[in-house]
Amino acid sequence: MKKIEIACFNLESALIAQKFGAYRVELCADMSVGGTTPTIETIQQARENLTIDLYIMIRPRGGNFVYSDSEFEQMKSEIEAIKKLRVNGFVFGILKDDKTINLEQNKVLVELAKPFPCTFHRAFDAVSNYEKALEDVISCGFSTILTSGTFPNVIEGKEVLKQLVIQANNRIEIMPGGGLRSTNISEINEIVNANWYHSSAITDGSEIANPEEIIQLKKKLQS
Repeated sequence: MKKIEIACFNLESALIAQKFGAYRVELCADMSVGGTTPTIETIQQARENLTIDLYIMIRPRGGNFVYSDSEFEQMKSEIEAIKKLRVNGFVFGILKDDKTINLEQNKVLVELAKPFPCTFHRAFDAVSNYEKALEDVISCGFSTILTSGTFPNVIEGKEVLKQLVIQANNRIEIMPGGGLRSTNISEINEIVNANWYHSSAITDGSEIANPEEIIQLKKKLQS
C-alpha cells in the first residue's frame, strides 16, 4: 500500500493530517526556512493527541546543512531528549563543505536515535553526486531519503527520483517530496513508483494543512 507523510509546522496541521488519513506526521518548526526542530512542548502536545506515527525534524537552523561543532552537539542533545517522548522516528541530514554526505556525523546521530528509524531529509537535494550520496546514506543506516530528486521540486526531479528508486532496490525508501500536490502525485507515482510520498498539503499560502488536499493526495495515490 502506498503511504503519505504530511509535513506539519504546527499542532493544528498534525491533527488535520491524522483526521484525514495521513499515515505519518513529520513535525517541524519554522516553515519559512523549510523546517527546524520543534519545541519539546509542541512535540509533547502532538504525541498526546496523535495515534499515528510521529517523526521529528532535527535541524538547529535554516540555511545550509554543514554544522558547527556546537550545532552538532545541539542535534545530539535534542535527539536524546526527544527520544523520551515516545516519538517514532527522526528526520535530519548533515553534509560536508564539498556537498558530500558527512558519514561520521550522520552515523553518530543514527546510532544515537536507535531503536528509532531515521529519514535523511532534503539536504540530499544539495549533494554533488546523487548516486554516490545514495550509497553513503544507506551506509549510515538511514531507513528513508526524503528528496525532490536534487531539483527544486518533484516534477523537475522526477527522472532522478525514478533512478534513485531503481538504484535503492528496496535497501532504503525513496520518499518524493518538495512541491508534491494532489495535482501531480498521480504523474509522479506513475514515473517514480515509490512506496512513500511526502507533502505539506498546504494550498493557500498559510501554514495549515488543507483537509481536502490530504483526501485528494490519498485518493490519487490509491487509484
